[in-house]
Amino acid sequence: MNEPLAERIRPKKLEDYVSQLHLVGPNGSLTTQIKKGLIPSLILWGPPGTGKTTLANIIANESNRPFYTLSAINSGVKDVREVIDKAKQSGGLFTAKNPILFIDEIHRFSKSQQDSLLAAVEKGWVTLVGATTENPSFEVIPALLSRCQVYVLEAFGKEDLEALLERAIKTDNLLQKKKIDLKETEALLKISGGDGRKLLNIFELIINSESDDSIIITNDLVTQKIQKNTVRYDKTGEQHYDIISAFIKSIRGSDPNGAVYWLARMIEGGEDVKFIARRMLISASEDIGNANPTALIMANNTFQAVTTIGYPESRIILSQCAVYLATSPKSNASYMAIGKAQQAVKATGDLSVPMHLRNAPTKLMKDLGYGEDYKYAHDYQNSFVDQNFLPDELTGTKFFEPGDNNREKSIREFLKNRWKDRYNYE
Repeated sequence: MNEPLAERIRPKKLEDYVSQLHLVGPNGSLTTQIKKGLIPSLILWGPPGTGKTTLANIIANESNRPFYTLSAINSGVKDVREVIDKAKQSGGLFTAKNPILFIDEIHRFSKSQQDSLLAAVEKGWVTLVGATTENPSFEVIPALLSRCQVYVLEAFGKEDLEALLERAIKTDNLLQKKKIDLKETEALLKISGGDGRKLLNIFELIINSESDDSIIITNDLVTQKIQKNTVRYDKTGEQHYDIISAFIKSIRGSDPNGAVYWLARMIEGGEDVKFIARRMLISASEDIGNANPTALIMANNTFQAVTTIGYPESRIILSQCAVYLATSPKSNASYMAIGKAQQAVKATGDLSVPMHLRNAPTKLMKDLGYGEDYKYAHDYQNSFVDQNFLPDELTGTKFFEPGDNNREKSIREFLKNRWKDRYNYE
């Protein structure tokens, strides 16, 4: 039986690797380290099909190191220790041949499994390369995370995905036997969702479903073939991000029916309860915010509850929270405010803190004017006095704009009474 197309054309060298130029391009943060073989223990974090496993293999090949691999789905503490023992025999501390231990889906490792890696990483018996689709800050224990560098891989763009298809047609021995015309790619790219492996799997499925060796790829052909080969919800990646996107957009759109339906799809698919609850926690702040501050409390309590309870009972708690969030008033004002502020920071750099806002813990700092002319708000009527709280270059810049809901209308009146002239609140 032939290997899948994605495996057959998996790059072996850095120059064949597609995308992630911020990591492995000419000025990439990993490029020099890979070329010199000076690889730290690291976590590769990104969506499915963005080349995490491929990059781990290339790191091992380029640095000419022994390579050991484990899957977090199938491996226990015993398996981890056995691999570490083998690695210790083939390398060690301060050696150029220090083995690389690659762990796919490291976020699925339990605390005890992750604990079993600590000594090996700390003492240099192995260089750990972990791959995860989940935020490592949530899923990797702090002791292990502190010993690793985290590198973020981005979903493939249109040019990257089309380059993958062209590379497959030109380099794969089986596809070279056919005459393939990529007339249209929009449907392929849309269905793949930035997942390179999924794109190649779909492409190969379509090629193999055609009896003729001369094949013209069109959007209609792709749509027709894929509709006949629909895939059930797959929590490891195939529909993972589409379903959670539909769920959150239903909450944002104030539709409890849509929210509960997509929640049910995830529950029936065996999705991690913490993953669902974490997304609702984010939505409570991003989409509801100060229109209903209790939503954040509700979502946080939901996260704590389902972490303790688990399935099947946690489905009731998740449903209650989803309905509550969907039927809450909505505001993205805080979300927009921090986005605008971050853009300003990127555009203006490290602007100086005005002297009156600086901390003055020593006499020297006071003599230099730190904290001078600061007005203590509680000394004034209604605990308010007009003064500048931004760098001088950004004086009067308005980042926060209250939303059009009852609670934030009252916030707008509050700001209008105090900051109408400085920030032009109306």
